[in-house]
Amino acid sequence: MGDNRNFIIAIFLSVLVFIGWQYLVINPQMEAERARQEAMETADGSTTADAAGEATGGDVRLPSVEAPAQPGIGGVGAADVLPRDTALAQAPRLAIRSAELDGSISLKGARFDDLRLRQYQATTDPDSAEITLFSPAKTPAPYFSEFGFIGLPGSNVGLPGAASEWRVAEGETLTPETPVTLAWDNGQGLTFLRRITLDENFLFTISDRIENRTGQSVTLFPYGLISRTGKPAGNSFFILHEGLIGMFPDGGLHEVDYSDVESEAAQTFSASGGWLGITDKYWAAVLAPEDGRAFTARFSEDPDSRREIYQTDFRYDPIVLADGENAVVESRLFAGAKVTSVIDRYEAAGIYKFELLIDWGWFHFLTKPLFHALHFIAGYIGNFGVAILIITVLIKLVFYPLANKSYVAMSKMKKLQPEMEKLRERHKDDKLKQQQEIMELYKKEKVNPLAGCLPVLIQIPVFFALYKVLFVTIEMRHAPFFGWITDLSAPDPTSLFNLFGLIPWDPPALLLIGVWPLIMGFTMFVQMRMNPLPADPIQAQIFTWMPVIFTFMLASFPAGLVIYWAWNNTLSVLQQGVIMKRQGVKLEIFNNLGFDKVAALFAGGGDKPKT
Repeated sequence: MGDNRNFIIAIFLSVLVFIGWQYLVINPQMEAERARQEAMETADGSTTADAAGEATGGDVRLPSVEAPAQPGIGGVGAADVLPRDTALAQAPRLAIRSAELDGSISLKGARFDDLRLRQYQATTDPDSAEITLFSPAKTPAPYFSEFGFIGLPGSNVGLPGAASEWRVAEGETLTPETPVTLAWDNGQGLTFLRRITLDENFLFTISDRIENRTGQSVTLFPYGLISRTGKPAGNSFFILHEGLIGMFPDGGLHEVDYSDVESEAAQTFSASGGWLGITDKYWAAVLAPEDGRAFTARFSEDPDSRREIYQTDFRYDPIVLADGENAVVESRLFAGAKVTSVIDRYEAAGIYKFELLIDWGWFHFLTKPLFHALHFIAGYIGNFGVAILIITVLIKLVFYPLANKSYVAMSKMKKLQPEMEKLRERHKDDKLKQQQEIMELYKKEKVNPLAGCLPVLIQIPVFFALYKVLFVTIEMRHAPFFGWITDLSAPDPTSLFNLFGLIPWDPPALLLIGVWPLIMGFTMFVQMRMNPLPADPIQAQIFTWMPVIFTFMLASFPAGLVIYWAWNNTLSVLQQGVIMKRQGVKLEIFNNLGFDKVAALFAGGGDKPKT
């Protein structure tokens, strides 16, 4: 009874954790995501990638030239918030246009504060609003990037600031084919020429040429920053980093949560290469300073603002220009979707380990190859869902030798069940003797009781790697399967409790048990019935209800992962059935379901059916 009690307690606690996770984590995330999507569809005819709860300003904190710490500049109040179109009209603008991006650069401050992603919509409806990445100051959720210069403390040299209006010296619209040049003159002999280019995807190159004709030497600290007001809507996910991020050759990868900079002082790093920025699940804004030029990077949050203003910035070491000298400083800005092929191309072009902008997770060595395999197959098939089915078969083939040994060991274990029951009955009052006799039986029959666990343990990393691929890669976003599955990265939208849409009622998240979770639960039930139920009736009931528990638990998982699990269960049942037949072991599933004659036909060594 002591063993049964401990077993029941363990199962009860596991179920409690599952239910608690569903109520406290999964449900709030789904509700928040649903609210975010609805809000994005109704906001000014466009969609912000990261809607903040309250209105704030868009002030920034310039990097310090004396110490890492820098006082924040407070945000604006709710009365100062403007509709997005009105805020955009507050300054003259230079248009940005490409196949991927649409927006403008504010000539006041030369800010990148208006970017929309033309190839990505808020929902699976192709007519839904485009995703908006950058928004200007005084909107509900300012998010922008700027590049500028800081002088020495006490210097009276005029430098361009957030209110300085740049002049368009060359070009009318920034496109991949037509770069533009902006100019600003301080009226004292110091001239700035900023040439901006855009590639065919999401990378801007900012090249500043400074000409000193002031009659004296000038010391400048070039900088770049990304400022964001508010966090992304919805709860964070423990398997995904969203927040500030940086990768430096000497310092490695830094994933800084929003809460880290709220509760601590600004984090600073010295480097001469790498990148830093702010990342979301599918989108990111990243600064890539010039390789080989020393800089100080910083992650911070404005402690004096009435709203959260997060900022990542870098400041180059000083440039000293004698009278008559010129200097050129180059930086890059990535602002767009985290498309794997594009990210890899930028890494190949020299941005240090840029692939880590995508959170591939602990099983990076599995996750990324698995993604490439899926992407390759889907490129030929034209459907990521079918690619998941095919990759599952390939994984089964790779693991077939191990799985074969496992199922053979399980079949031998089943044959030993009668002998083991006799030993348990014979030594029911002596647990130690009972275990010793059972181990001797294992040795005599050359059976490894742990062999059946090996394929399961090996497949766990593959399972999590596939989950990571479905969850974090933008290529899976809105990828359809067949029928009602229009997004493999989202849960099955149907529900048993409204008869799959026949009843006009939207069930709560806990009751969104769709068709594919039900199929998965059934295949799990069949797989468990391949083996005899435990002799103890309580344990037998627990195993009987386990598929139901997993059906509810996995209902909130991405549909692609549930499809994978159902298909994997089906293949496992077929494989185990064939191996059991070869070993002359009776297929218990037919007996358990009452199909005794069918069971006898499939069991090579079982009893013949009675006639």
